[in-house]
Amino acid sequence: MSSINLIESFQEFKDFKNIDRPTMMSVLEDVFRSMIRKKYGTDENCDVIVNTDNGDLEIWRTRTVMEDGFSEDDDLEIELAEAHKFDADLEVGEEYVEQITLESFGRRAILAARQTLVSKILELEKDEIFKKYKDRVGEIISGEVYQVWKKETLVLDDEGNELLLPKSEQIPADYFKKGDSVKAVVSKVDMMNSNPKIIISRTAPEFLQRLFELEVPEIFDGLITIKKIVREPGERAKVAVESYDDRIDPVGACVGMKGSRIHGIVRELKNENIDVINYTNNIQLYIQRALSPAKITSIKLDDEKKTAAVYLKPDQVSLAIGRGGHNIKLAGKLTGYEIDVYREADEQEEDVDLEEFSDEIDGWIIDELKRVGLDTAKSILSLSIGELVKRTDLEEETIKEVISILQAEFE
Repeated sequence: MSSINLIESFQEFKDFKNIDRPTMMSVLEDVFRSMIRKKYGTDENCDVIVNTDNGDLEIWRTRTVMEDGFSEDDDLEIELAEAHKFDADLEVGEEYVEQITLESFGRRAILAARQTLVSKILELEKDEIFKKYKDRVGEIISGEVYQVWKKETLVLDDEGNELLLPKSEQIPADYFKKGDSVKAVVSKVDMMNSNPKIIISRTAPEFLQRLFELEVPEIFDGLITIKKIVREPGERAKVAVESYDDRIDPVGACVGMKGSRIHGIVRELKNENIDVINYTNNIQLYIQRALSPAKITSIKLDDEKKTAAVYLKPDQVSLAIGRGGHNIKLAGKLTGYEIDVYREADEQEEDVDLEEFSDEIDGWIIDELKRVGLDTAKSILSLSIGELVKRTDLEEETIKEVISILQAEFE
């Protein structure tokens, strides 16, 4: 056997991904040198020649020819009579070179070598997957759903690598079954018990940013910058954008003609409501834009405490707060200011500030009502009990008591 063809001898290697041929051959050489040391005591006098192109490996062992009876180490030396069995022209002091065949190691040693090789290549492959995905954190990827569990979904990429999509990283309206295609962003990559654990996310702000980059060429080209993204996944998102080119309308470019660009993103995010707004350094204007679609009458800022008191007409309060309070919460996250909304009472309309009832209603209840923009008696009485329960964190009994107190004021 003139050479050992590793690719033919170890068929398992054909199934390995992410490992380049030179790296694989280097591992093979190390394993064979280990086999040589076990059999002959040393590999110092052995040459292991690897052909990375066709997968051939040759092992050549060199020993010095000694006079009969004078050999002290059979692993490094060979007696003249023994050497003449292979080459009659050899003389004392010359070197005898022989090729070692795969069969000479024995079946047990070969099986052990195969097991060691597979183990080492698997380790290398895991390291390669870890490095590959560590460098891809923040990138968007596509995969196929392989298995759905209660707390997470297993997704395979196009190379069959396993990715985990936890329930907490899924949009509430997400529903997957085996074979579905799924897009997500690489969120976190760790090594757990020598296995790479790749977490992907559909709720991260980066996922929405990457979707905009895919849909809006001006963002990808750097003509439009996304300054900040805040999300309540599946409900609402606010995206602040800025253009350094006066000829480009950043909001218009992101939305597209008749919403053509943003529609695809909204569909991918299960109809998440996306507000795209123009970024500005003018905080008052920024807060005003962030609270869109509500129209604001006036704003009082406290830059030290980072708070903003926003005054609106009664019919605009619910728009500013939004369903479930998402609009005002996201506006606060986007601008970095804690926003309180206040209703501007109609001059002809007789109303009483909620603070006037502090002797009858506990302060924490008043604070909770004001938190959702209900700062006058009539603003509360204009809503049903069910709506008040939904908007606030107050119990139904508490709300009934408050309404009773307020109604007494107008009787």
